[in-house]
Amino acid sequence: MGLRGSDRQRPTAPPAGGGTARLPVSARRAAVAVALCALAATASGCSVKGEDNANLIAGKQQFVSKCGSCHTLARAGTKGIVGPNLDESFRQGLSEGLGRNTVRNVVEDQIQIPNPEGAMPKDLVKGAARRNVAAYVAQVAARSGKDTGLLASAVQAAGAGKPAVEKGGKLQIPASPTGQLAYVTNKASALPGAVTVEMPNMSGVDHNLAIQQGTSGPVLGATKIIAKGTASTTVTLKPGSYTFFCEVPGHRQAGMLGTLTVK
Repeated sequence: MGLRGSDRQRPTAPPAGGGTARLPVSARRAAVAVALCALAATASGCSVKGEDNANLIAGKQQFVSKCGSCHTLARAGTKGIVGPNLDESFRQGLSEGLGRNTVRNVVEDQIQIPNPEGAMPKDLVKGAARRNVAAYVAQVAARSGKDTGLLASAVQAAGAGKPAVEKGGKLQIPASPTGQLAYVTNKASALPGAVTVEMPNMSGVDHNLAIQQGTSGPVLGATKIIAKGTASTTVTLKPGSYTFFCEVPGHRQAGMLGTLTVK
């Protein structure tokens, strides 16, 4: 969702019946007034066809899944650093009176026609999903606090799953399937000895899992980086505390890590 300074080109509707020259003056004025109202509604992000009825809950889920690995958006809980921080990108404009409908239009435009020099593919989300994502970003960008109501529970908090427990020498710690830069849990436990650590990843985002002694000690083992499938590594662990984390640049810094306790 690389931001550009482009404006949406909105074509004006042709006069009814191919022209207004043969209409009385009063009728021509009425036609012009209707056309201006229609253009104003379009420019403000409204639609007489109901296209403005965006689903903010789905928009948050789709944003986290498709966009969150690259963009920071505080209320969505995403901390990606590949693309612009969307809170900061819109903060000054909003403080100077930029309307949130304008933010929505800008986001939709960038999804449809992204910066060719950026990392985001064209039409990352389409149709209703694009409208949902744009509406959610416009709703929450640069707003302090947290989402409330149904929006608050639309996406599980990163790492909030049950602790992973080693069984029979195997420990499974999946990457979050939602696309968040997180594992499904940030806590794990194992018995001393050889342990095979598996990382299922169904998110479509590149991840791996490395095991580090303490919080800054040597890396004892790491899986391959994958976007889909399951990767594994085997490490020999002594009693103590370890950190598991993703080695993809920026992911650990965004919070993709947890604590493994061996005892």
